[in-house]
Amino acid sequence: MRKENKTIPEVTARTPRFVSQITRETLALILAGGRGSRLKHLTLWRAKPAVPFGGKFRIIDFPLSNCINSGIRRIGILTQYKSHSLIRHVHKGWGFLRGEFGEFVELFPASQRTSESWYAGTADALYQNLDLIRIQNPKYVVVLAGDHIYKMDYGTMVAAHVQAGAEMTVGCLEVPLADAKEFGVMTVDKDHRIIEFNEKPDNPQPVPGSTDIALASMGIYVFNTEFLYEQLIKDADAEGSSHDFGKDIIPSVISDHKIIAYPFRDPITDKQAYWRDVGTVDAFWEANMELVSIDPELNLYDQVWPIWTYQEQQPPAKFIFDDDDRRGMTVDSMVSGGCVISGATVRRSLLFSAVRVNSFAQVEDSVILPEVDIGRNCRIKNAVIDRSCKIPEGMVIGEDPKADAERFYRTEKGIVLVTPEMLGQNIHIHRGSHEDSFDIG
Repeated sequence: MRKENKTIPEVTARTPRFVSQITRETLALILAGGRGSRLKHLTLWRAKPAVPFGGKFRIIDFPLSNCINSGIRRIGILTQYKSHSLIRHVHKGWGFLRGEFGEFVELFPASQRTSESWYAGTADALYQNLDLIRIQNPKYVVVLAGDHIYKMDYGTMVAAHVQAGAEMTVGCLEVPLADAKEFGVMTVDKDHRIIEFNEKPDNPQPVPGSTDIALASMGIYVFNTEFLYEQLIKDADAEGSSHDFGKDIIPSVISDHKIIAYPFRDPITDKQAYWRDVGTVDAFWEANMELVSIDPELNLYDQVWPIWTYQEQQPPAKFIFDDDDRRGMTVDSMVSGGCVISGATVRRSLLFSAVRVNSFAQVEDSVILPEVDIGRNCRIKNAVIDRSCKIPEGMVIGEDPKADAERFYRTEKGIVLVTPEMLGQNIHIHRGSHEDSFDIG
């Protein structure tokens, strides 16, 4: 009788079947309950993963699309803070998977399943849903953050995890040492095994051979399922634990278990792959503005790795009037469906759906979220205008730092955030009955 060959094949482009078998045995859990307080008023009425991005998407669409494109089609989304608009978006745009084939995107709202407290940390969020995870009986669990912008094949990461014989794998990237204080920072040996891990250290250590680069956690983890169960239960019983993967679980297991780092690199160039944490107003503005450049690092026109989303049916964008003093035109910008540029000028800006820019207005270097109406003769520069704002006729934003700071939120880099509340338009509280179903998140 022939002895079965249990050697795991090398993970290459020639072994797609090996990867696809692994992804079918994988459950993805997206942590999407964070408030994202550094985004200030953009998360006043919505969770950070529900914040619009890139003209037609929400931040949550990026990890969700990565899952689908990677062949992982069992996905749970753990929600908590002001999740209504996020839930609506998922219901509308992510219901195309077939339950008959075991595919799903399910919402796991915080519901005090194991105690009277809400999610106390990233590890506690999973612990409180252990019964739901066990129902799926996955062989591997991928834990993802729901608030970053990037494209990543999780299948190759899970395959690398299996090949290495690891119990846990941590996705990582190289970041400037000055920025590493905001991350979990790790030290690895020659085989990528993690030998030291510090969450948001005051004095992060550089990678060997460098003085200005550190190895940082992406907040992406692959677990052998039984190992995950053991660590979650152990952590839940530990007094004084903050129940967080970075602060508690990873430091407690690296000495006795095989925990490896998986560098996130471009598969073609082998350079650091695109990844953005849009957790501040400046970072959010910058990441959106990168998209309007001639050759952005993030390619939204990529048909091989598309970003999926829900989008309302909108007519094409419209540009009207061609008079010398009133010409509807847009230069070096992205304009979504349903927009009307009526005798106005838009330069180096990104407009989400159903934005109207009225005659003689000028918009430059700005991110305009859906259903904004910009009045006549307005001048807007270096701004983020939140959804449904009605900018009064003649208003000037982004030219006078003192005036901007008195009326709106202005960052240290000079980006001005404007919300309806700042304009005295309390649409989230005072809304007519005919608008009750409108998604204001």
